[in-house]
Parts: sequence; structure tokens; C-alpha cells
Amino acid sequence: MFDHNAKIDIGLNRAVEQLMKTAGEDHILPIVHAGVPILRRRAVRYHGQLSANTLSKLIDMMHTTMVEAPGVGLAAPQIGLGFAFAVVEDHLRDDDEDPREIAEFPFHAIINPVYEPVGVETRSFYEGCLSVPGFQAVRQRWLNITARWQDEKGHQHEERLHGWPARIFQHETDHLSGELYIDRAEIRSLSTDENLEDYWAEDPVPTAAAEELGFAI
Repeated sequence: MFDHNAKIDIGLNRAVEQLMKTAGEDHILPIVHAGVPILRRRAVRYHGQLSANTLSKLIDMMHTTMVEAPGVGLAAPQIGLGFAFAVVEDHLRDDDEDPREIAEFPFHAIINPVYEPVGVETRSFYEGCLSVPGFQAVRQRWLNITARWQDEKGHQHEERLHGWPARIFQHETDHLSGELYIDRAEIRSLSTDENLEDYWAEDPVPTAAAEELGFAI
């Protein structure tokens, strides 16, 4: 649970309410892009600085913004807020043989998330980021993790995640430490979305891209 003795930060709460007003009638918040300092700062642990109503509205708007982008995750720093929370959601595709092991990942907020690897297996796939629009690169990540987080009520959760949901959780949690996926990506794999579609999208495993572009997987 969040600290019941913590006081709501009135000034901060008001600032967040003002930010949400910029979303307009469509409830879509502006996403900040690489180069904005807040993306490189460690997020502050959330312990109840916002009112329950403001937090609930913010989570809903982040969800709407993520879906519209479109994306499968959105961290608070990506909308200019330096708090340690994010929203995530992904759904099954038609291809059951997809080597990325995409699985149903229901929508939820992850507050103060952390993870640790389970085992030593990793996988390398192309991934992108809403704060680095128009590009994707190959990033190695843990195949299995233990994920821990709090929900908007402050209740603690722990779950073992595998495959693509594990990648999403790692990506969004890394945002909260000031990291972008490109920091540890195979930089020679960097591709525009259009070139990825034209050259490398046929096989999700980037074997051909690694050979042609000159990087290791």
C-alpha cells in the first residue's frame, strides 16, 4: 500500500491537472521525444503524491495516448512527468508461430516497477519507442523475468513474464531509470520503420539484418 501518512502535493497535483487539460477532447497527451532532459532522469518513486482521482484520470489518459500512438507501453517521463509509473497493454496476433512469443498482456498500470532476470536466456529482436519515432533497432533482452509493481491502489504484485510481455515490461521500466532502448541496442541495426518493413519484417528474427548490416545477435 502507499504510505497513508503521505500528503498530496497540492502544487504538483494542480500541475498534473493542467497537463491533462492539454490533452483536449480526445484525451491524447503530447509525447516527448529523445533529447528532452526528463527522459534521461531517474523517475521519482510514487508514494501517493497525487489524489486518487487525478491518478485515475492520468492513467486513463496515458492508456488512450498509448493506444492512439499506437504503442504497447507508455511511461510517465514520456509525457513529461518524472514519476515511476507506466501503462502497458498488448494482445495476441494471428501468427501463432511468431518467434517473439507474443502473448496476451492485459492493460494495467505498473507503479514503481522493478524486474530481475530468471535464468540466463536472452533474445534479440527489433523494437521501437514512442519517444524515438520513426526508427527501430535490435535490442537484446532477458527472455524470462520476475516483474514486481504496485497498482493504482498501492497493492503489490509479482508475476513471472516470458517473451514479448517480458520485453515490454523491461522497456517501460528502463524508461524510469532514464534509459532509452537505443542505449543498448545494436546500433548498426538501426532502421527507419519504412526500411524495416521493406527489408527485414518478413522474419522477426533479425538474422538476415545482422548479416547484411554487420552486427551480432
